Amino acid sequence: MNEVTKLLQSHSSVRKYTGEQISKETVSEIIKTAQMAASSHFVQAYSVIWVTDEEKKKKLGELSKNEFQFSTAGASFLFCVDYKRLQVAGKKQGVDIVVDSAENVLVGTADVAIFAQNFVIAAESLGYGICYIGGARNNPAEISELFNLPEYVFPLFAMTIGTPTKRNETKPRLPLDAVLHENSYNVEKYDVILDQYDSIMEDYYASRSSNQKMANWTKQMADFLVEQRRPHIKEFLATKGFNWK
Repeated sequence: MNEVTKLLQSHSSVRKYTGEQISKETVSEIIKTAQMAASSHFVQAYSVIWVTDEEKKKKLGELSKNEFQFSTAGASFLFCVDYKRLQVAGKKQGVDIVVDSAENVLVGTADVAIFAQNFVIAAESLGYGICYIGGARNNPAEISELFNLPEYVFPLFAMTIGTPTKRNETKPRLPLDAVLHENSYNVEKYDVILDQYDSIMEDYYASRSSNQKMANWTKQMADFLVEQRRPHIKEFLATKGFNWK
């Protein structure tokens, strides 16, 4: 295993930081590294907002229900799907681009996710910890207003980074056989594999150094997905110019 794969396989989310602030030079280095991520047709449909204003940071924490993380992080960010810049590019060429399609939402989401993961790898290679915060989608309209996000730009997730107060154990991932299919998809293997994985996760949750609990993966996923999550998102995206045509 080389140093890169070792770093990637040691990832764990960090939710408590020392409060030491990250310099502008370091943030710039991380962002430049993130920008080298692959992008569908080179559209680069992402923007990231570095939240340095304390009041906005506090409000973002409240709206995403993660106040403590933002209060101790070395830097806080909001990652957005961005087609506004592409609209401006189209107008410079005398055309109105087609934005309001499901395909563009998928492309933008993928672009942001790939960009963000490069961001994470760069930050972790410098010794920082990170945490993705999907709670930014709890109140996307309010967050859009807070950060003056125009039409064709919407928040996908926030992220905190900083110096961890401690390193958490790495959660065991699904077995390789669960996610790797050769030549065709195989659903039949899941019953056995998921039983085995539930046993692994039960042991992990019971023995980890903090927040021990009795739980397994399939039960947690069933509880998590038994109801529609964030049903307001489709209507919100329509207000941003994405009507799923």
